[in-house]
Amino acid sequence: MNQYVFSYLSPSVTSEISESLSLFFKNRYPVIICVGSDLCIGDSLGPLTGTRLIKSLKGKVYVYGTLKNPVTAKEINIISKNVKKLHPSSKVIVIDAAVGKSEDIGKIKVSDRGIRPGLGVNKFLDEIGDVSIISIVAEKEKSLISSGEIRLSLIDRISGIIADAVTGFLK
Repeated sequence: MNQYVFSYLSPSVTSEISESLSLFFKNRYPVIICVGSDLCIGDSLGPLTGTRLIKSLKGKVYVYGTLKNPVTAKEINIISKNVKKLHPSSKVIVIDAAVGKSEDIGKIKVSDRGIRPGLGVNKFLDEIGDVSIISIVAEKEKSLISSGEIRLSLIDRISGIIADAVTGFLK
């Protein structure tokens, strides 16, 4: 597995994420699935990023999961099957929030494998995606992703970074 880890505070984080994505995709446009819910701040990274991507990419790629139409744990298996059926030759980027160690909060990880959404809140779903972009937004031991301790400003900033990086990669 190839994985790249970036700090959201790095001045070059957007271009570094774009460069890492270019290593995984050769002349192909991916389908993007942004996982999460707008019902809690910590879980809103995916839908917020999906909403930004819809606006910036203007139909250049398929994006599933926005603030208006989120892809939550309830829909993930259905969306995964539909994406495989509708886009059989496309690779899938999945974007989601995650929990981890306190010193990892704010790190953005790009990996050449999918993810199992919901593990941070003890849900055991099927793996989805070919490439993943996750960001650690809360401490696992202290609080779940639904904790009131997560700052919207952090989620908003990381969402903007990821959306800009994906948009930059696809242009």
